[in-house]
Amino acid sequence: MKPYYVAMIEKDVYWVGSRDWNRRMFDALIPLPQGTTYNAYLVVGKNSTALIDTVNPGFHSELCDKINCVGDVSKIDYLIMNHAEPDHASAIPVILDASKQAVLVTSKKGAEMAATYFKVPEERMKIVGDGDSLELGGKTLRFIEAPWLHWPETMFTYLSEDRILFPCDFFGAHTSVGLYDDEVQDLMPLAQRYFGEIMMPFRRMGAKAMEKIKGMDISIIAPSHGPIYRNPQRILEEYRRWTAGETRQKALIVYASMWGATEKMVKAMEETLSSEGIEVRIFNLAIADVGDIARELVDSRAIVLGSPTLIGGMHPLATYATSLVNVLKPPAKYAAFLGSYGWGGGALRQAQEMLHPTKMEIMGAVDIHGPPGDDEIKRVAELGRQLAGKIKGSEATIATSSAVA
Repeated sequence: MKPYYVAMIEKDVYWVGSRDWNRRMFDALIPLPQGTTYNAYLVVGKNSTALIDTVNPGFHSELCDKINCVGDVSKIDYLIMNHAEPDHASAIPVILDASKQAVLVTSKKGAEMAATYFKVPEERMKIVGDGDSLELGGKTLRFIEAPWLHWPETMFTYLSEDRILFPCDFFGAHTSVGLYDDEVQDLMPLAQRYFGEIMMPFRRMGAKAMEKIKGMDISIIAPSHGPIYRNPQRILEEYRRWTAGETRQKALIVYASMWGATEKMVKAMEETLSSEGIEVRIFNLAIADVGDIARELVDSRAIVLGSPTLIGGMHPLATYATSLVNVLKPPAKYAAFLGSYGWGGGALRQAQEMLHPTKMEIMGAVDIHGPPGDDEIKRVAELGRQLAGKIKGSEATIATSSAVA
């Protein structure tokens, strides 16, 4: 057997997951600069043994070997499927084949998915709902329905005696560094990035889940990606804010610029907002990391989009960024547009159309023909001051069409 690292996080509770240092992209969308982990947990009771979640394709043999380091994969009684996505559930057929008596424990919706994706027969499934429990002998698993975090079948598992919450993707982070939260420097930015990429579109359901676990005695949070929290209040407090959609006096500026005209306006907007005491984050879309943008969307109160016109519409990078805003559904309340065009416009019109579904208040736009001069920079500064007033909660009157070239 290969030498594997298996960690006991509490007596008879083991981390048997995998670290994927080499993975650099998730869902063909999310960059993973530090890789990720696929956390699985073995709970050994006096009478029965349960495996909570599995691992990504390519790590099935490693999972079985790790289980065999502290137990016997052929003697697993229950396989808990908190979430049916393949990075957590792909080894279900492997475990059920290795342990002929094992039963898959999942939500009602999860049972449908297990049958569809993993061909698990009905007689090998046990459906559980909110508040149901499973006795292992000195270890009691209680189940909490948490739909749409971030698939409809998701549930949490709570180990009562050891006060451990296993929430699958909720409270996760994409990093291969460290086993515990206090071993990872700058963990909160990674957790915020993860929330923005995956959980932000479902923050209302996240808020409901937070209410469900509010009164629970939790000593450890063991998610399925990233480090285990033995200081759970740290992430619980952040998630309370993030799921509530709390924002800061902060503006996110994302832009594309081909010949520098839009970039000059962006710089003027940055300096104006900063002079008004607004926290500013800027991303040039030609070189930006999508995950970093998602992180800053979590608590930004305003978004400024900059784009030149390219063949009758926005630059494709700006189009992509605006689509991302629509998909991730950030809590930002205000938006503004900065743009330039040469022989024909169109970027502003497309931006207005694409931003409309977000329900953000469009504060104004400066869309100019050619490079900006002093007058155009003054208009950008004026728009910036008005936007800052809104961000800070003032009652400043916002210019409408007069701000649009």
